[in-house]
Amino acid sequence: MVADHGSKTEISFAGRFASSAIAACFAELCTIPLDTAKVRLQLQKKAAMGDVVAIPKYRGLLGTVATIAREEGLTALWKGIIPGLHRQCLFGGLRIGLYEPVKSFYVGDNFVGDIPLSKKILAGLTTGALAITVANPTDLVKVRLQAEGKLPPGVPRRYSGAMNAYHTIIRQEGLGALWTGLGPNIARNAIINAAELASYDQVKQTILKIPGFTDNVFTHLLAGLGAGFFAVCVGSPVDVVSFQANCSLVLVKSRMMGDSSYKSTLDCFIKTLKNDV
Repeated sequence: MVADHGSKTEISFAGRFASSAIAACFAELCTIPLDTAKVRLQLQKKAAMGDVVAIPKYRGLLGTVATIAREEGLTALWKGIIPGLHRQCLFGGLRIGLYEPVKSFYVGDNFVGDIPLSKKILAGLTTGALAITVANPTDLVKVRLQAEGKLPPGVPRRYSGAMNAYHTIIRQEGLGALWTGLGPNIARNAIINAAELASYDQVKQTILKIPGFTDNVFTHLLAGLGAGFFAVCVGSPVDVVSFQANCSLVLVKSRMMGDSSYKSTLDCFIKTLKNDV
């Protein structure tokens, strides 16, 4: 990301897109086992057997990881990695690659001086919303693949792979089905993106005003640490704020993507609140 102070190194949109996409894909490879466990937990619904509530199959993040590895094999934790990489190429590349151009658009070509924090937040919200709108089909397919657990003998899998999933969803549910869950997806990702990029930009701008600091790797690391802190502070309330923690935006998004029976975001929210709380 280009600094507001000191010497500037202009990086093309293609360069920003490629470097952001590569970094995001590497992170996806490392973290998708936890993401798969998270999706299984989110899609797990309370099952009642008469007057007794059945014991849930998955309990806790690490417990879910262990259960999946034991029942389905270790490689099952990387289910959805192909659409996950598709997602990171699009979402990771666009949200960061477009940030500087969009920020410049909001302040104007002739702007001189420190860019206001409000413009940085607005740019982060915009690029986050645009990027996830483009990447939503990949997110949907990723969740669908991650949601499939161990099947009984003789029962075929719903999808044979990522490309088959794209094709099957379009054929059976229509092209628009690829954008299922877009509303909660935009709401969450736009806010998180703004928190990450605007705070990174602002922290780096502040650091560069301190004598002795230059636009180098160490400065970027400090800014990244600051951005991570602010993103967690902003992102945690976004994930849990609701009537109950079970109805967070990320849960509603996963349920809508994993189960095509929901008619809308509101329908999913109400049913989740009614049945699981």
